[in-house]
Amino acid sequence: MTDLMQARVLMIATDGFEESELMKPRQALLHAGAEVVLASLHMEPIRGETDGEKGAAITPDALVGDVDSDDFDALVLPGGVGNPDRLRLDRRTVELVQEFFDDGKVVAAICHAPWLLVEADIVDGRRVTGWPSVRTDLANAGATVMDEAVVIDGNLITSRKPDDIPAFVDAIKSLLAEELEGAVE
Repeated sequence: MTDLMQARVLMIATDGFEESELMKPRQALLHAGAEVVLASLHMEPIRGETDGEKGAAITPDALVGDVDSDDFDALVLPGGVGNPDRLRLDRRTVELVQEFFDDGKVVAAICHAPWLLVEADIVDGRRVTGWPSVRTDLANAGATVMDEAVVIDGNLITSRKPDDIPAFVDAIKSLLAEELEGAVE
């Protein structure tokens, strides 16, 4: 098990997140010892989806507007169709994605969440992947789009779908551990 006892990870989601893409990475990071903070656009419970059906709800820990990227080591963005579509219209969410990326911190997005990377204007010249319907948007934003379970380009991690969650989580834990080791040296 990767030891992430010193890691602070921010997840951002709102209603319509893909349940497995939030819950499974969150649980894996918590199990590895990381502190995980879920931020959203409101403090009421947000509801996930699975196969287009309403899924589990989870109560956010913080408001996106109250979060400071300096307090975290990594950003994880779950997919789902409605979730990133709503979040990319929120100015502060997009700013946070840009801040994490510009600071060289781990930024991980799965499924439809790479829409947020497009909105933050950080995919130009990068290798990425995402859900098939998002790939044209990624290419139009200047990315080289791959069809692989996980694509790592510098501090940017992207994955395609729920089936890729194990590879996605492994990549996050590995890159985050490297980042933390580098901070100690």
